[in-house]
Amino acid sequence: MFAKVVAVSLLALASGQLLAAECKVDVDSTDQMSYTVKEINIDKSCKTFTVNLSHSGSLPKNVMGHNWVLSKASDMAAIASEGMGAGIDKNYLKDGDTRVIAHTKLIGAGEKDSVTFDVSKLTAGEDYEFFCSFPGHNSIMKGRLAVK
Repeated sequence: MFAKVVAVSLLALASGQLLAAECKVDVDSTDQMSYTVKEINIDKSCKTFTVNLSHSGSLPKNVMGHNWVLSKASDMAAIASEGMGAGIDKNYLKDGDTRVIAHTKLIGAGEKDSVTFDVSKLTAGEDYEFFCSFPGHNSIMKGRLAVK
């Protein structure tokens, strides 16, 4: 009897851990202007969410740099366009742009960066996109993000 209680307790504990939301994602970027992740679904139980960005290519950031920027889908094009003038030292993002919800720094070959943001800033049902703000990259280096 005791063994059954212990087994059931361990099973319940293990399944509870399996049901816990994953509140982070690893995203790799390449010299072919691509992310390994095209869609991110954040569980509504997450208080914060972390994006770990890596660059597995061989080119430096001034040639093929990548970052990860999150905004409402409707704001993406303007953020990217206006960010070009900010230059590489500012991650191709305009200072103080309140439309940017979260972003990593611009990275090159072999580099990594992470960003953690407050999920309460996001609204379920809103269309969000993540993209690279390096000039010209956002046309293909982008994906969708949703709170579920």
